[in-house]
Amino acid sequence: MVKPIKLVVGFDQRESIAYHTFCQSIIEYASAPLTFIPLAINSLQEYKEIHKDGSNDFIYSRFLTPYLNNFEGWAIFADGDMICQADIKELWNLRDESKALLVVKHNYETKVSKKYLGNKNENYPRKNWSSVILWNCSHPKHRILTPEFIAKQPGSYLHRFSWLDDSDIGELPKEWNWLAIEYPENKNAKLIHYTLGTPCFKEYKDSEMASIWYSTYQKTIEGFD
Repeated sequence: MVKPIKLVVGFDQRESIAYHTFCQSIIEYASAPLTFIPLAINSLQEYKEIHKDGSNDFIYSRFLTPYLNNFEGWAIFADGDMICQADIKELWNLRDESKALLVVKHNYETKVSKKYLGNKNENYPRKNWSSVILWNCSHPKHRILTPEFIAKQPGSYLHRFSWLDDSDIGELPKEWNWLAIEYPENKNAKLIHYTLGTPCFKEYKDSEMASIWYSTYQKTIEGFD
């Protein structure tokens, strides 16, 4: 029996429709069984969020992915403000046992100083690397990523993967985390990341590649009379 692809997806009630639309897009193209874990903060009973600088509810809880998978096997983490336009199995097939994790290694400076809900949008090393992570959950260096440990670490430590050596971090093709607005429009991107604001927010409803998001959203409400 084929083992399901494990997906941990960021969930924030303030943009819950983004989560459901993203999951719809994954299901639509998937050629293998899937399991979804929504990173809803109320469901993470063993983790207490004490950070005060988060732009969304899953900015730190994403690092619980190995823990939530019992430090076994592989899993994909992705922010909830995305649209998948390809078979997620293609991303799954990029697993590399020699790496602790794989990410798109963005190297850019943002075009704007604020993003959705008025949140600051600052430049920092390895910005957006952690928004899509192909996790080797069984890698021994991840064993320190317990709820207690994560709660005490600053964002600079976690989002730069400071518990790893650079050689532990593999690289994914940029098409698997294409930053809408920040990057040139690319309707063929495999995973579109609306990092500045999901088109569900009125400020971004007409932004670049918003029509792709709306097309998928319509499929989530099919069946309503």
